[in-house]
Amino acid sequence: MSNPEDFPSYARRAPQPQPRPDAVAVSNKPAAPPAQPSWWQEKLHHLSLHARVTLLAAVAVGLAVAFVSIAAYVTVRQQMYQNLDDSLRDRATQAAQQRQLTDQAVLQAVSAEALGLSDILLGVYTADGQQLGAKKSTLPPMEGPELAVAEQQDIVSTRTVGASMEGDHYRVVAVPAQYCPQVSRECYPDEYIPSALVVAQSLKPIDRTLHNMGIVLWAVGLLGVIGAAIAGNAIAVSGLRPLQRLSGAAEHVARTSELKPIPVSGSDEISRLAMSFNAMLAALARSQDRQRRLIGDAGHELRTPLTSIRTNLDLLAQADKRGGLRPEDRQQLLDDVRAQMDELTTLIGDLTELARDTPQVRNAELLELSNVVEDALIKVRRRAPNLEWDVKLAPFPVWGDERLLGRAVTNLLDNAAKYSVPEDAATRSDGAPAGRVRVHLQDGVLQVTDSGPGIAEADLPHVFERFYRSSEARSRPGSGLGLAIVKHAAEQHGGMIYARNAPGAGAQFTLWLPHAATQTR
Repeated sequence: MSNPEDFPSYARRAPQPQPRPDAVAVSNKPAAPPAQPSWWQEKLHHLSLHARVTLLAAVAVGLAVAFVSIAAYVTVRQQMYQNLDDSLRDRATQAAQQRQLTDQAVLQAVSAEALGLSDILLGVYTADGQQLGAKKSTLPPMEGPELAVAEQQDIVSTRTVGASMEGDHYRVVAVPAQYCPQVSRECYPDEYIPSALVVAQSLKPIDRTLHNMGIVLWAVGLLGVIGAAIAGNAIAVSGLRPLQRLSGAAEHVARTSELKPIPVSGSDEISRLAMSFNAMLAALARSQDRQRRLIGDAGHELRTPLTSIRTNLDLLAQADKRGGLRPEDRQQLLDDVRAQMDELTTLIGDLTELARDTPQVRNAELLELSNVVEDALIKVRRRAPNLEWDVKLAPFPVWGDERLLGRAVTNLLDNAAKYSVPEDAATRSDGAPAGRVRVHLQDGVLQVTDSGPGIAEADLPHVFERFYRSSEARSRPGSGLGLAIVKHAAEQHGGMIYARNAPGAGAQFTLWLPHAATQTR
């Protein structure tokens, strides 16, 4: 047979695909250090979720009550001031128009108490600066704003005097008026003096009302915050109970390694979290079961070559004690030991590959699948030089692990080569090929077809199971892990593998892998 380099399919090797130009380059610039949390964030981080829910409810209700209380207090205060201003302005305007309280004789003869204005201070501020009032009565505050009204510079003046006057502060209103300075008779029209009628009312009742209202609002707010904290605590206890069960289940799993799912009720976020936790437990249980089966099967399979090696070495040792074996017998035993060592090495490599229980390929790179198949063909053809190979490969880029894909393709080709060689191939001397293997790659579908006896229908569902060997395969070398590694590699790369009996030929294995443009990395 000719060398692999002589095959036409090897003459023009497909170029290695290059990453797409829109791929994001990885920067070597060191990442910026994370921002340090503030003091309150650090304190909040150390609180339990239960405490945080309770605190959040109390703070939220407290803020809401504070905003409502402030809004209510400001609204009531403004309305009370507005009502007082309207009342004072109407009464002062009415008194100024009737010219009763601006007549000197009436002003001196009648006190404010007599007019039913015991909570009001009354006075007249003339344009020439005189401040007049009832006998034995306290004058209201009369300053610049009131003088501006008396001089007819302003229509009305309304202000609050904060200076202490017998412990009170007053709301002062000034309206334009005409003052009659005559005591014994009525004033002629030209005798009236422009002035301002000034009325001041104590704000003590309003202040008392607002003070009482503030106390009530503070009390209601405090009760609201306490009630919110109690309600938040109750909500936290009720809402976090599933989380407590979930935490208890996780601690139980960590303590006992018992992967028992927790009961789930409802359809809220915590229930979905519990279902995810149960799914994780199920996946972990399956992984542990695979590990236990792998360890058990590996122990059984490793025992056979080790026993054979130990038996052969014991025979050599015993023969040396009795004078030694004939050279040809000794060489046969050593060859048998080497074959068992090779089998043991292959078995350990297969076990190591299958022990990588990872959900996807970690070291993925852009590969040309036809190149991977060609490299595997070169290795297998050297081990099976008496076979005819029908090779047709079309370029196809994939993202994957070159070592794992190469191992899978090599296993497929080795399997096809092993079963394409008949049992009596060693006795044939006509020079014809002992068998034929067809290897076709098109659009990511690799088909490997041998010329062997095929696979029994009862064995087809089990050919990819670990350590499974059909009755026909037990007489041939192998560990029963090669096809399991192929399935493992296909699943790791998002592909699939299946087997069938090809019409007019032997077994046919079909490996499909997705295109690099459709793969996620």
